Amino acid sequence: MTLSKQVLVIDDDRDMCELLQRGLSKHGFGVEWHLECSSALSALAQQDFGVVVTDLKLGQASGLSVCERLASDRPNIPVVVITAFGSMESAIAAIRVGAYDFITKPLDVRALALTLDRAIQHATLREEVTRLRRQVENVRDTKPIIGESPSMRVVYDLVDRVSASDVTVLVTGESGTGKELVARSIHERSERRDGPFVAINCAAVPATLLESELFGHVRGAFTDAKNARDGLFLEANRGTLLLDEIGEMPIEMQPKLLRALQERKVRPVGSNAEREFDTRIIASTHRDLEANVAQGRFREDLYYRINVVRIPMPPLRERGHDILLLAQDFVARIARRSGKPNVVGLSQSCAEKLLDYDWPGNVRELENCIERAVTLTRFEQITVEDLPEKIRALDMPPGFLESTDPRQMPSLEDLERRYIHRVLAAVGGNKTQAALVLGLDRRTLYRKLDKYSRASDLTPSSERQGRPKEDRVFEEAQRLIDA
Repeated sequence: MTLSKQVLVIDDDRDMCELLQRGLSKHGFGVEWHLECSSALSALAQQDFGVVVTDLKLGQASGLSVCERLASDRPNIPVVVITAFGSMESAIAAIRVGAYDFITKPLDVRALALTLDRAIQHATLREEVTRLRRQVENVRDTKPIIGESPSMRVVYDLVDRVSASDVTVLVTGESGTGKELVARSIHERSERRDGPFVAINCAAVPATLLESELFGHVRGAFTDAKNARDGLFLEANRGTLLLDEIGEMPIEMQPKLLRALQERKVRPVGSNAEREFDTRIIASTHRDLEANVAQGRFREDLYYRINVVRIPMPPLRERGHDILLLAQDFVARIARRSGKPNVVGLSQSCAEKLLDYDWPGNVRELENCIERAVTLTRFEQITVEDLPEKIRALDMPPGFLESTDPRQMPSLEDLERRYIHRVLAAVGGNKTQAALVLGLDRRTLYRKLDKYSRASDLTPSSERQGRPKEDRVFEEAQRLIDA
């Protein structure tokens, strides 16, 4: 959404109007000024403005009446009130009738410009949250996976194209990105939708039991095998089997899986007979399987068997305003489930914090955050105070790279990591374009992303989630790189 930097100034002092026009134009604002309230309101009815600046005293009229009129007719336009007669009572009165801020004369034009920028950004974000709230019900009706970012549109396209066939699919992406939702969506859109959807997390089953879980066993095959049992390949017959986190499968189990996939038959543990199955296979992993193949931790032939079509799930930090769309959906569902139907959305300041955070735990962490906030909030909208401390404490002062306080200085590696993710988000997750922007070859970029992914798995969440994360990091980085 494009921000409008058109400012409407209302003041009965011509000199003040001209002063504001000259000063604000130097900060990139377009300024139109009016000496009378009636002509200003007519201008508002005919064209779009990003923000209104009005004096408190307007001859016979009052800036407060402008606030009241706009709050009723154009609530999406923020109003900043200025006055030479500042008092606490005047400020409270202005805020009560809908003013965004209250500033006393003499004016510092630079400070006023910052205030106007913040007012426009808040208004734009409020409109975005409202738009997403209206959309979320329609999105939920059409897709089990929520998102409108370019990278998610690629995912939707791939899901639509593979659902009509029985091709084996490999879904990749960081933990918490929604890989199982993609697998379920493929199943529900396929001709196997009436059959079972069965999932197993290969990392959660001990190696000694995994073969029995997948292929089944006969009675007496091992201690405690008191009854024969079909494995998951047979339980999912005429349906879909998801082998979640297949990258964690023990190397000694992999040739047995490969044979089952090639022959479409399984041999239960302790049996001499094979049994046929008719099951669609979807695998998922957060590992770089190509790297695992190169290191001898994953069989190359099995990798090519499962990687017929690959669907990469983008991390949440690269999905832009999908964060707010997901958050709004979580608010609606969790509020109904927890008996708090009065909780209907997010405040704009809360939405800003959600967008600023890096979400190392991806969609799963966002859902956990919203569940906590819905539980704690006392208002109709979730506020910043309802968010976890690590998200509330994201403030980073401007010019932090010049700071002498070591606590405000990120490491060079951390700065590089955040900037690379910022570039990826800006190009919709296209790694080829990102490599061109960064001045790297694609192999170097892939290697860095793999390193960051492995570091996020090994670093304790309390350490990696507590780092400040602000867009200013990337702006400063861009400035340094350009320099």
